[in-house]
Amino acid sequence: MAQQASQTTDRSRADASPSSALRQGLIYGLIGVAAFSLTLPATRIAVAELDATIVGLGRAIAAALLAGIVLAVGRQRFPGVAALPRLAVVALGIIVGFPWLSAWAMQYVPAIHGAVVIGLLPLSTAVFAALRAGERPSGLFWLATATGSAAVVVYAAFSGGGTLHVADLALLGAVVSAGLGYAEGARLARTLGGLQVISWALVLAAPVLAVPVGLAVAAHGLHAGAAAWGGFAYVSVFSMYLGFFAWYRGLVRGGIARVGQLQLLQPFLTIGAAAALLGEPLSAGALIAAAVVVGCVAIGRRARVG
Repeated sequence: MAQQASQTTDRSRADASPSSALRQGLIYGLIGVAAFSLTLPATRIAVAELDATIVGLGRAIAAALLAGIVLAVGRQRFPGVAALPRLAVVALGIIVGFPWLSAWAMQYVPAIHGAVVIGLLPLSTAVFAALRAGERPSGLFWLATATGSAAVVVYAAFSGGGTLHVADLALLGAVVSAGLGYAEGARLARTLGGLQVISWALVLAAPVLAVPVGLAVAAHGLHAGAAAWGGFAYVSVFSMYLGFFAWYRGLVRGGIARVGQLQLLQPFLTIGAAAALLGEPLSAGALIAAAVVVGCVAIGRRARVG
């Protein structure tokens, strides 16, 4: 019964008007983006004292414990063998790929630098929405998304954060991984519900991830201060679990490509958080680029997506 309620909630956009579904999708999407925007600063704080594998993959094990409790209390049934390949794609993208690659990169570049590269996420999400979920964004949508992404890249060049580094390859890999996980997860959430998608993906991935995390703990230990553990707690609870409740619901109700455009705002939220929490310099150019990005989001919101 709880399973049916979860599925009904995430599929309720079918019963709402298109404008109402989009509005709700954008609200949930903003909540998800707000939760994800602190991921890089929190990760950078954590990897200052903890091994990147412990932070990048260990967060999924901690989140899996929460997911197991939620599934048990809600008496959620296993979605079936047919869902396993798609859950594996979700796990590969958002539980393994993005967390581990971004955690590794945060050892070598500032969070503001990482935020600039992660700004390409909307483009990655839109591409996978077309490839995996059958969405067909219009030319205006692609133009708005490409313009917003270009603004992010230009900002990187003028702010000094765009210097090429080997960590940039890891961040680009994280962008591709997240785009795949977002699109596939939202596609699966149409039938299972967002809560079940992220919860089952975490629970099923945890035994596999326990091996590399255990080896990392044995090699590097768990000695860290309160700040590092606070960062780890944030990425485990909010970035890896609770944020996806709102995010997947937003993608389902408002459309993967269109709601995914809200990620264009994430770099600037991350930049603000990095400046406040880590003392990283904030340039006036960020405000100019942010204005361009917000305009692109507004245009993309009105563009047709089939």
